[in-house]
Amino acid sequence: MFIDEVKIVVKSGKGGDGMVSFRREKYIPKGGPSGGNGGKGGSVYFEADQGKSTLTDLKFQKHVFADDGEAGKTKNMAGKDAQDITVKVPIGTIIYDLETNEIIADLTKQDQRLLVAKGGRGGRGNAQFANSRNKAPKFQENGELGKELELRIELKLLADVGLIGFPSVGKSTLITILSKATPKIAEYPFTTITPNLGVVEYAGVEPFVLADMPGIIEGASKGAGLGIQFLKHIERTRILIHVVDMSPTSLRDPYEDYLTINNELENYEYNLLDRPQIVVASKMDEEGADDRYAEFKEKLPEDIIVFPVSAMTNQNLKELVYETKQLLDQTPFFYEKPEIVEEYVEYNFEEDKEIEIRRTKADVYNVTGKLIEKYYRQRTLATDENVQAFLQKLRKAGLDKLLREAGAKNGDTIVIYDLEFEFIA
Repeated sequence: MFIDEVKIVVKSGKGGDGMVSFRREKYIPKGGPSGGNGGKGGSVYFEADQGKSTLTDLKFQKHVFADDGEAGKTKNMAGKDAQDITVKVPIGTIIYDLETNEIIADLTKQDQRLLVAKGGRGGRGNAQFANSRNKAPKFQENGELGKELELRIELKLLADVGLIGFPSVGKSTLITILSKATPKIAEYPFTTITPNLGVVEYAGVEPFVLADMPGIIEGASKGAGLGIQFLKHIERTRILIHVVDMSPTSLRDPYEDYLTINNELENYEYNLLDRPQIVVASKMDEEGADDRYAEFKEKLPEDIIVFPVSAMTNQNLKELVYETKQLLDQTPFFYEKPEIVEEYVEYNFEEDKEIEIRRTKADVYNVTGKLIEKYYRQRTLATDENVQAFLQKLRKAGLDKLLREAGAKNGDTIVIYDLEFEFIA
């Protein structure tokens, strides 16, 4: 099954919570804090793998969730880090943020790696907070939450050359002869319903990738048949080989077929007609094909490259390969290859405001924001020690100054999630 588009949910693991613990050993009074740190939550990576050719695995795996980190332990022992998850996808995979439709990554190189959802940092145990002023802290940090997001994964084949043309014109046979691909071939329309890739290897010619693009018919650019599903795979090909059937038994007009396919390329959004084209007149071994070829060639502009070929007799196949490679060397890529300067790139999502203050009544101020949420989740605010530690971090972040600038006065109520405090200016 060829799957080239899926929607999935990915979620990194939460960091493990820190531990509140004190040493209790014989003959050692007041042993001090010994709560360990929590382990890191698992991250989710995507990696390009040339051994993959379809997104079938993700079609049936709607969720990719990494495990949470282990909580801290006594005796200053840290919790275990959760394992990262690596999702292998084909080269040519594009990853979108489903909500914004923003491209997160375009994986076009073998082993190119992307950190999509970073695991939460483990919380610190109370041993980490001991100092000369507070030798026995009774508070700890909770682990950071993981990231969850919906993704749209799309595959656009990375082929150097694309084979186009109506069904049953000989594309599958041609790719079989020129490369190591083994598509299913039969004498009825729409034999091929999935793109086939093959590597063309000839003596003295650097190998290149050839793709058979099936299902393109009249109206394909507007959704007719299967064509709209496969036109997008041509976007990345550098040149096109347009196969036209010359056999009299086809009962089709070769020139009309040629114009129809080019019209679909022109109507598609990526200006596919701008790609250099080589026209292949196929099935030249059949009786009467020469006359149809002569008539077809007469109608074409003089600058169009045409190769009359026969897969049965190998007519002009070698010349076709050399001409294709020569044209490839002169043709640039039609997409930008991202430069990867590190082992992986982390996608940075747009951050909310760190601290946001909203006046809800004359003497009530609601405090929210990314930083507030982070500090709030770090604490289990069930003890006075944790509440004091929480407020101290907010003061260091400049909350008091921001409240005064917002108009807060002595005695006003400050609301932070489910907590209420009295403001002292």
